[in-house]
Amino acid sequence: MEILHKLEDVPAGFGGSVVSVGNFDGVHCAHREVLDNLVLRARELGLRSAVVAFEPHPMRVLRPDLAPRLLTPTPVKLRLLRQTGIDAVLLLPFTRDLSLTDPFDFARNILAECLHAREVHEGFNFRFGHRAGGDVERLREFGSKLGFEVRLYPEKRIRGDVVSSSRIRELLRSGNITRANRLLGRPFSIVSTAGRGRGYGHRYTVPTINLSRYDELAPLDGVYVSRTRVAGEKFESVTNIGNRPTFEVESFAIESHLLNFHPLEVTADTELEVEFLYRLRAEIKFPSVDALREQIARDVRRTRHYFRLERRP
Repeated sequence: MEILHKLEDVPAGFGGSVVSVGNFDGVHCAHREVLDNLVLRARELGLRSAVVAFEPHPMRVLRPDLAPRLLTPTPVKLRLLRQTGIDAVLLLPFTRDLSLTDPFDFARNILAECLHAREVHEGFNFRFGHRAGGDVERLREFGSKLGFEVRLYPEKRIRGDVVSSSRIRELLRSGNITRANRLLGRPFSIVSTAGRGRGYGHRYTVPTINLSRYDELAPLDGVYVSRTRVAGEKFESVTNIGNRPTFEVESFAIESHLLNFHPLEVTADTELEVEFLYRLRAEIKFPSVDALREQIARDVRRTRHYFRLERRP
């Protein structure tokens, strides 16, 4: 997958393409439906498949006070887009100047002249251009003038839930990891590097591996059945998100206890990924470290049971 960081990076011989424009935060089930069809259609037509996305998220420029924490930071989003088979991603720097682009100029300059779009695939509620002045009807109107067709996708629902990045954020903030994963089409995960903990787990309860500071969206504080990838190796794990209220000095942490642990070489640069599978309980302040240790043992037993059931034919 080719990653282009500005319009000038698009080679002169890029050729005709099938394109979709969006933020693609989460690369969830509805995104995947559009992208899978886009890739298939590009292959049928002998064209290139392309995505136009933005860095940073437009809300971080236009309304930073209302900007959402991301489901997938840009490096993770690009990994997920690569898995769809897309040929190229144009990752445009989102600036106030770009936000002032007239909808027709956006369609002409980026879709028609730069990417030579023959088809544009978008969701039913797609908006673009200055003050989101362009909608799908205007996109179709522009396409008839500029030489591309528009394919629209209706709202997607799974078991009554609208599949959208905002709905997935709501579910994660409420701790409903099972429903969030259903809409994502995969386990929600956090990718970071190894962080340094305060040593409470090793001294008082069970050894854990900590993630370094993470500023994007994390699920509601609590204890989760998880899988933790350390570099290239995955472990079944129990992950705690929260402030560890049993200890006198509270501090936010995301820490995983690896069930099938063996000695590992972990440095500050070691990449960690935690996949959240099921929420066991809320974070609780225990009357003693012994009470906390007993609860962790119960959490571990429930987690082992979860994975035994998962492994059954």
